[in-house]
Amino acid sequence: MGMAEIAEVLWTDILKHNPANPDWPNRDRFVLSNGHGSMLLYSLLHLTGYDLPMEEIRNFRQLHSKTAGHPEYGETPGVETTTGPLGQGFANAVGMAIAEKVLAARYNRDGFAVVDHHTYVFAGDGCLMEGVSHEAASLAGTLGLGKLICIYDDNGISIDGKIDGWFTDDTPGRFTAYGWHVIPDVDGHDTEAVRAAILEAQKSDKPSIICCKTTIGFGSPNKAGTAGSHGAPLGDDEIALTREALGWDAAPFKVPQDVYEAWDCKQKGADSENAWKQRFAEYSDAHPDLAAELNRTLARELPGAWEASMQQLAKDMQAQDRSIASRAASGEVIAHMATMLPEMIGGSADLSGSNLTSWADMTAMSADQADANYIYYGVREFGMTAMTNGIALHGGLRPFSGTFLIFMEYARNAARMSALMGIPNILVYTHDSIGQGEDGPTHQPVEQLANLRGTPNMTLWRPADAVETVFAWKAAMEKNGGPTSLVFSRQGLPTLQRNEEQFASIAKGGYVIFQSGDAPDLILIATGSEVGLAIDSAKKLAESGTSVRVVSMPSVDVFESQDESYRESVLPSSVRARLAIEAGHVDYWRKFVGLDGDVVGMTSFGASAPGGDLFKHFGFTVDQVVAKAKGLLG
Repeated sequence: MGMAEIAEVLWTDILKHNPANPDWPNRDRFVLSNGHGSMLLYSLLHLTGYDLPMEEIRNFRQLHSKTAGHPEYGETPGVETTTGPLGQGFANAVGMAIAEKVLAARYNRDGFAVVDHHTYVFAGDGCLMEGVSHEAASLAGTLGLGKLICIYDDNGISIDGKIDGWFTDDTPGRFTAYGWHVIPDVDGHDTEAVRAAILEAQKSDKPSIICCKTTIGFGSPNKAGTAGSHGAPLGDDEIALTREALGWDAAPFKVPQDVYEAWDCKQKGADSENAWKQRFAEYSDAHPDLAAELNRTLARELPGAWEASMQQLAKDMQAQDRSIASRAASGEVIAHMATMLPEMIGGSADLSGSNLTSWADMTAMSADQADANYIYYGVREFGMTAMTNGIALHGGLRPFSGTFLIFMEYARNAARMSALMGIPNILVYTHDSIGQGEDGPTHQPVEQLANLRGTPNMTLWRPADAVETVFAWKAAMEKNGGPTSLVFSRQGLPTLQRNEEQFASIAKGGYVIFQSGDAPDLILIATGSEVGLAIDSAKKLAESGTSVRVVSMPSVDVFESQDESYRESVLPSSVRARLAIEAGHVDYWRKFVGLDGDVVGMTSFGASAPGGDLFKHFGFTVDQVVAKAKGLLG
């Protein structure tokens, strides 16, 4: 209610959108970062002509309705991103504006502005209190995202009441320091003032924030301006008083026809899209290669040479008998993919040289360099992940970002939101275990693998060598329905030997990489750097006549998606003597080893020492594995 006038001006007079085609590529993007105000967005979608009938409005927050308690991407036409966790919608909007700027610089030509739109974001006090908004706002100013416009709902109220007891920031001063164009003290209930402010913001080459003074619950005689109108229904009596105060006498859930006609944006939206389609057709005639490439990337399709090129890269990796950290192998794969995928845009949270996410001829983005394929995110893990969510949501680019696996914890909620929305964000996590070494337990991940694997719709790959690293990247780029975590080692890993069948089976997420004898007495299951240990241990056990199978399982969820017959062929249910080996928390592997099996893993935090010493200290040795295996075999 407090942002109603602002929303009316933006959505009916300024926003470039087509209710009949919510996915039109050159539409303006709109993000409701303060997602608890979801009914405002649903009202806007309904009134302007989107496929959101009144019955859905009546079913607000009910099971299977399209009007969830917070806006959900993919569930409601016109909702650009899932919002609710405050501040992340703001960061998503920054990512969308990054994508627009990169694509405009790359594809627009004289007379053909085929990528030319704004990103608008509504944000409240809660969004601006959350640290992720600070991270994203800071980078937005540095990158000069002039097509980004934030409208700040400055109503002075949050759930606990008046915010002057806990939020007294000089918000205009803070955003000025970030390098934003700031428009302060706008009356959010004065439509002409709001319109003028938005038009002014459109002219700036900096991101803009319009600080609108508003009254929460505007129109409610007894609850306006109070926390009582923040998240709870007004109640029947107060609704009656509010209707009277606003002069609204239509029946509940009934909108007069003249109101629908005044709000209807279908024809205007169709005209805007049709004009763009004509411009794009002319662009396609003048620049056919660029148009074809843009269409391909917007469709999230990979180039025709992709499959053969990646298969050959994996074969080349297999042919090289070398020891190489999987993070270094990942860097080689990235450099290879960059020659094929102009849509790929990477980055790192101040760890490019450690994550090895950059490559020799990449171009870093800056305020003056928009045609880029790399972003230095600075020490902003949460903001980085939320911004790359926005880049992925925008379309036309395939983002990936890097940090240490332990610092996934900073970005955890944005990684979760990526999975919840089912968007193809690629999360590169290096320094994957106690093998990290001397930096100690603050930097050594223990529970993070289980955390990511337990996230629905999140694929995780922890490759054992350079060959599996190629397959991991290939799978990540081919997955369009959710994020992928790629988890790489700091320490060198030997290239494992495989036959053609084993090579082809890597893509299935788990496969038999070694076996002594015929029917196995014991199965060792391992990932990453521990696969080599498992093979060495199996060879030792074989010396005493034990038939041992080693299963490399770089991606548990991919393996679990295979048909039952394949899974049974790899992990026959008749073999109950199973030992999992991974330098992560032991509990995750109980479902694979059962009551009769065991796990060599971590039950505590790590320590500060050379990585090799830590592996010995925590039992990741052939002797320890052999001893546990013999215990299982009796």
